[in-house]
Amino acid sequence: MNRHLCVWLFRHSFLHGHHQGHIHPPSRQFTQVHLNTRLWVFRQNRNHILHHLANKNWPKRYCHQHTKMFWKHKAVQKYMEDLNKEYQTLDQCLQHISVNQGDQRSLNQRHAELAPFAAIYQEIQEAEQAIEELESMCESLNEQNEKQLQELALEEKQTIGQKINVLYSKLFQNLVPKEKYDKNDVILEVTSGRTTGGDICQQFTREIFDMYQNYSGYKHWKFELLNYTPADYGGLHHAAARISGDNVYKHLKYEGGIHRVQRIPEVGLSSRMQRIHTGTMSVIVLPQPDEVDVKVDPKDLRIDTFRAKGAGGQHVNTTDSAVRLVHVPTGLVVECQQERSQIKNKEIALRVLRARLYQQIIEKDKCQQQSARKLQVGTRAQSERIRTYNFTQDRVTDHRIAYEVRDIKKFLCGEKCLDQLIQRLLQSADEEAIIEFLDENFKSTKC
Repeated sequence: MNRHLCVWLFRHSFLHGHHQGHIHPPSRQFTQVHLNTRLWVFRQNRNHILHHLANKNWPKRYCHQHTKMFWKHKAVQKYMEDLNKEYQTLDQCLQHISVNQGDQRSLNQRHAELAPFAAIYQEIQEAEQAIEELESMCESLNEQNEKQLQELALEEKQTIGQKINVLYSKLFQNLVPKEKYDKNDVILEVTSGRTTGGDICQQFTREIFDMYQNYSGYKHWKFELLNYTPADYGGLHHAAARISGDNVYKHLKYEGGIHRVQRIPEVGLSSRMQRIHTGTMSVIVLPQPDEVDVKVDPKDLRIDTFRAKGAGGQHVNTTDSAVRLVHVPTGLVVECQQERSQIKNKEIALRVLRARLYQQIIEKDKCQQQSARKLQVGTRAQSERIRTYNFTQDRVTDHRIAYEVRDIKKFLCGEKCLDQLIQRLLQSADEEAIIEFLDENFKSTKC
């Protein structure tokens, strides 16, 4: 805090007092209740909020200005206080009450879950207390006609207000349900659509694949090419890559779907007409499992070998280096002819097959747990049209969140512009998760 403000606070010692809520000593009754009902306290408090918010017309999206309004609601404040009290009581329990090893593990787990929230909540409380002190200071300075100090106090108040907004955002992120697959690596596949004058689709597919390769470099991820089937005029029929790094699936999970292009073709047969053509290509994003997540029984596989096509010299056309894997129980088929070695192609094909089986497990799990859920970012189905690239208007439109970007060439570079859109998609998904979080639990209270 500014030195002048510190002097003023020292002279007005009545502003130093901070109201400290009394923390009741830990009791065995609380410990028993917490252990027997797991997250009972957490759920009951959450439902209490939903009861009070049920008749409120909250906006469908908690954009920046709505977020603070949401947290300022009395029911939400009560919920925050109860969570903080639970954390404080758990802290006391772990220090002073002896419990068996199983109970200790449960308490430690819950304590660790609440720790980040408690730290942010404490910062917010301290910042809001400082705001109250500065408001009192401004009133006193106004009476004393101390304009210079009053201006300093107002500047300090504004700075702390900005800090509180950041803390509310952190608190929001801390309470959003996390997906357990977010940290996984991915296998990204692109496939050209089939339309009259398919050149436009194939060229667009190559541009999109290059965009994701550039984005991987922008995010410092490892981009490993698994399959690449080129087309005429510099286009691309199909390609697949393994992308590994920090939170890859989290950032790319909403890129899966149908991407549409509208443009006047520059090359190929379609370019002779000089009119706007519409084409599509599809993106599939598969979270890459660990070995322990998906095990493929060799007895369930049918392996076919054949001669590869495309570039690669005489070796490609004279040896059966390409591999086709068929998973008999599910009917999934994977081909790979990227490498000159049949063994390497088999390894790559098996990796892609395991990723597709893993995707089926994830979708089944989500259908069971979230049968009624539809995020604002869409149903997340791979067949959903998610984005349009209009070259004649130099505009990219994401239909799920009505987000538009100008300058297509800059967007296709796969750097800051794409990252900004992905961050908006993640934010929108978080907002929908909070809405679902409240709605589902309110329904449970009514039942």
